[in-house]
Amino acid sequence: MAAANLSSRPGAGLRAVLRGRPFRVAAVLLLVVGGAGGWWVSSARSVSGPHGRVAFATGVVGGVYDRYGVLLQQYMGDHLPGLRVQLDNSEGSTDNLERLVSGRDDFAVATADAVASFDSPEKPRLRAIARLYDDYMQLVVPADSPVHSVADLRGLRVGVGQPKSGVNLVTRRLLEAAGLDPDRDVRSGAVSVVQAADELQAKQLDAFFWSGGLPTTALSDLSERMPIRIVPMGDLSDPLHQQAGPGVDAYRAATIPADAYPNVQPERVAVPTVAVPNLLVTRADVDPALVEALTRAVIDSRDDIGRQVHAAQLVDLRTAVYTDPLPLHDGAERYYLSVKP
Repeated sequence: MAAANLSSRPGAGLRAVLRGRPFRVAAVLLLVVGGAGGWWVSSARSVSGPHGRVAFATGVVGGVYDRYGVLLQQYMGDHLPGLRVQLDNSEGSTDNLERLVSGRDDFAVATADAVASFDSPEKPRLRAIARLYDDYMQLVVPADSPVHSVADLRGLRVGVGQPKSGVNLVTRRLLEAAGLDPDRDVRSGAVSVVQAADELQAKQLDAFFWSGGLPTTALSDLSERMPIRIVPMGDLSDPLHQQAGPGVDAYRAATIPADAYPNVQPERVAVPTVAVPNLLVTRADVDPALVEALTRAVIDSRDDIGRQVHAAQLVDLRTAVYTDPLPLHDGAERYYLSVKP
């Protein structure tokens, strides 16, 4: 049984969410071989916790996935000293899912829309660990730009994210929702958020899209180097749902808070946009004891990581189990049942 839909009431009890799923209470000891050169893990119920090496796909340098991964790695180093976590930068969500099913990585972060749209015969092997925080779509332009809506991008040079990123997936859908052909009506630049920021400053791009938690370091840094503005996209929420098609119920109307980027012009103004949830993802064959330990680390590290990555403050036990379109991994389910109200 898949976890509850993202639109379900967050306050529902954990037992109600997990009701009907098989649950093994016996400790599991597995020798797991695979992923990024091979790794092994002993039972998380041992005195010192899991041992071995695991690979974690994050995202582009300068993005929130990257920063979150670094801080989670540090937290796990302190609390799970027998586990060595290798961080792998990637293009983003779709790249991460491909890395998971190929065995190159064992854990990854991916947006719910990328998971729903992932086209692979290996997709049934994917499992969720937790719903993390939401990514906010951000269309960045120079402060004096004539662009005030997505439709105004026609004919301009626009950063659309790298080909295998969640940014690229939702950007193409947003452009189509605004009546633009992503391949004909804009001059696309397939660049990372750091590259896009540099090219906007160098006037090599007129605008760029970014999908990330708030605030994103690369945008904060850019706002200190030049005057920028974030274009509202809240009016595209409903068309985006229609454009994404059946089976993709991952988008919601959202607002970028006025204090997310203090230097963005006009200052202290909230911006309506679209948000999509992030999921922490693994494979069904990964040791349940390891997944249980990682799930506990994700929940317990929220406050520590949240002091440096604001988006992590939104990781919450009450909403973590809402991982549609993926079912929970058995190890994650074990953790949530162990802490149920």
